[in-house]
Amino acid sequence: MRVIGGEYRSRLLKTIPGLETRPTPDRLRESLFNILAPEIEGVVFVDAYAGTGAVGIEALSRGARHAIFLERGRAAVAVIRENLRMLEAERRAEVVQGRVLQYLAHRRGDIVFLDPPYELGREYQGALELLAEAPPPLVIVQHSIRFELEDAYGRMERRREFKQGDNKLTFYRRRE
Repeated sequence: MRVIGGEYRSRLLKTIPGLETRPTPDRLRESLFNILAPEIEGVVFVDAYAGTGAVGIEALSRGARHAIFLERGRAAVAVIRENLRMLEAERRAEVVQGRVLQYLAHRRGDIVFLDPPYELGREYQGALELLAEAPPPLVIVQHSIRFELEDAYGRMERRREFKQGDNKLTFYRRRE
């Protein structure tokens, strides 16, 4: 796995052996950040269910001011920290280990990226309902094309969907 673009472009990232995490494919990450290009500069980016941290690291590489990585797995947290150390990006990041829903309520960003493990399907609903209580400007959810999300959660409305292979990105924006 590698960083696709920006400051850390082409740098290799460590991954987690086994099937415990499901990393966002390079091509999908590239598409995501091509979509986000006009609004990534200077934001606080939350990578919830971060796995290896590739999405949050890509956000930092592309100009995010700060990234918050939320992950419960001990091995994944160690890999995120190692990747940040290798890139000398620790000062621009916060890594939080624990149950994502518990921490998501207290850590807000400008852009929140959610990618719960597919076997934790109820996490999608819980995370989106929690975020809807005080919606950030943009929430992006990566999920299977076979898994449907609601059109709206509180003041967050679905504004865009992007499909690639078996993955879908659903974009929710805060309704003013």
